Amino acid sequence: MELQVPPSDGGYELSVVDMHTGGEPLRVILSGYPAEIPGDTLLSKRRHVRENLDHLRRALMFEPRGHYDMYGALLVPSELPEADIGVLFMHNEGYSTMCGHAVIALGRFALDYKLVKEPRSPETQVNIHCPCGLVKAFVEYSNGKTGGVRFHSVPAFAFATDVSVTVEGFGEVVVDISYGGAFYAFVSAQRFGLDVSQSRTRDLVDAATAVTKAVKSQVKLHHPTSEDLAFLYGTIITDGNDAYSSDPTANMCVFAEAQVDRSPTGSGVTARIALQHHRGQIGLNQTRAFRSGATGSEFTGKAVQETTCGDFKAVVVEVAGRAFYTGVSRFVRENDDGLSNGFLLK
Repeated sequence: MELQVPPSDGGYELSVVDMHTGGEPLRVILSGYPAEIPGDTLLSKRRHVRENLDHLRRALMFEPRGHYDMYGALLVPSELPEADIGVLFMHNEGYSTMCGHAVIALGRFALDYKLVKEPRSPETQVNIHCPCGLVKAFVEYSNGKTGGVRFHSVPAFAFATDVSVTVEGFGEVVVDISYGGAFYAFVSAQRFGLDVSQSRTRDLVDAATAVTKAVKSQVKLHHPTSEDLAFLYGTIITDGNDAYSSDPTANMCVFAEAQVDRSPTGSGVTARIALQHHRGQIGLNQTRAFRSGATGSEFTGKAVQETTCGDFKAVVVEVAGRAFYTGVSRFVRENDDGLSNGFLLK
């Protein structure tokens, strides 16, 4: 039987390409949004989408078309002349400023879907304008086939170290806060009597969520270039193995509305390396493997350049991984479907 789009009674139709990076999903939106998103800058487009088109995010991220931990990317024009594509990231709570697993996937996507006119072997650079700034991706390319992707981050920096916060259910907890395109709190799983790779996901999520709530209420963040970036995206629970080693170090990121990253978290790896470099635990061009406590998938990362971000000493971090395609979908909405705009089970 030939695949056909069912009747939708005049409701919207949405087309997507689904991918994953290290197990973390990425739903790349092809059609269904307005052809033009108002706004002179990427951040203003982000505000417009959040304030006027959020029903489409819910339709694609939430059930019945998505799930609690779905992640999406909407490609939009960039005001930066050097950018090949601009992107807005979305998840179960709203819109993020940076997403490394998505950048890795979009690097492949940009070449495979001819968004870069002249790909070159053995590697093609793809400039991706994220809400946090321009991120440079480098995509393996040979005989028309794409492969692994590495990217260079925006300036990443340790915001604050050894910060004591009062966490409900756990008392005083000492965390570090670092920025890798988004702000994260970092804490070892051992503080909660947990193992980042062996403990129940629910227990890790509960601990991370409690930390996030405490930091948001007790620590004021700021970013040197934009207040749109000055919010805590989530908490990353680590195995505590921060000193440089040839062995992988594991972590699990819980972000947005208690959403669990299946990958090692690209922006989280960026922020963690910035923190390790700040503490003198890793040097420039020392490559470290980072393993997901959720799936065991791995990224590699290294600090490749020292720089500044406002008054903060910062580093540019290179993160590398692999992304894969999982499918193509066309979704419809029937006007009399009371659940068509999406729902989540918590």
